[in-house]
Formats: sequence, C-alpha cells, structure tokens
Amino acid sequence: MVATMSQILIVEDEPRIVSFLEKGLRKHGYETAVAMDGEEALRMIQKGIFDLLLLDLGLPLKDGWTVLRELRQTQDKIPEVIILTARADDHDHVQGIQLGVRDYITKPFRFNDLLGRVEAILQAQNSLHA
Repeated sequence: MVATMSQILIVEDEPRIVSFLEKGLRKHGYETAVAMDGEEALRMIQKGIFDLLLLDLGLPLKDGWTVLRELRQTQDKIPEVIILTARADDHDHVQGIQLGVRDYITKPFRFNDLLGRVEAILQAQNSLHA
C-alpha cells in the first residue's frame, strides 16, 4: 500500500539506521525528515506537521523520554509515536504506554514489521479524519 504523502519524523542519532529507515519509508511513499537529537526533534515538531514520529530513546541533548514529556506538556496536538529503541526493559515499555505512544519496537527489528505498524497507525489516523 502506498501512503498518501504522510509525513514521518525519524528521531534517531545512528546514521545507518536513519539511512535504512529513510530509504525504506520513501520507497513505500512516505515523506521523511530527520532529527539527530532531542532538541532538534522538538524544534522540528513545533515548526512542521508530522503524522508520525519514529523516536529513539537514547538521543543526545534530550533523550526520547524528555522529548515525549515536553511534547505532552507544550503541544495541543502531537503526532502518533512509535518508539524504536534497543531498550527491551518492561519498565520502559510501560512508561511508553503511559506517555501515550502507539507502539514500542526494540532493535534490531525487521523493516516489514515496522512498516506494517506504521501503515496500521496511519490508516487508523486517516479514517478518523475522513
């Protein structure tokens, strides 16, 4: 399925993962932008309109948890969030759910699994706005 130009912000500091995600998502019709640290992510979210964030937790300057908390406190409408992290701890997963993330995926991951989750979230989002 090809996306209808959904905007995805990739918040990740590992260049190989960023490249992998950008290539795969663009191939499937998504527009992507990249933030390499938490502060840049917050600035980009305030300026742009994104449908979905792919958010790493271990970021420089402000970690993913700080980004989520600040978004919840300062933004009226925030994008859907999928956490992509190497942290597999149950506590982190529960904290993500409590902060309203839609999904929590641990690295390493299969791109097709991620793509299926992205498509499901964005389809549900589009059907709410239709």
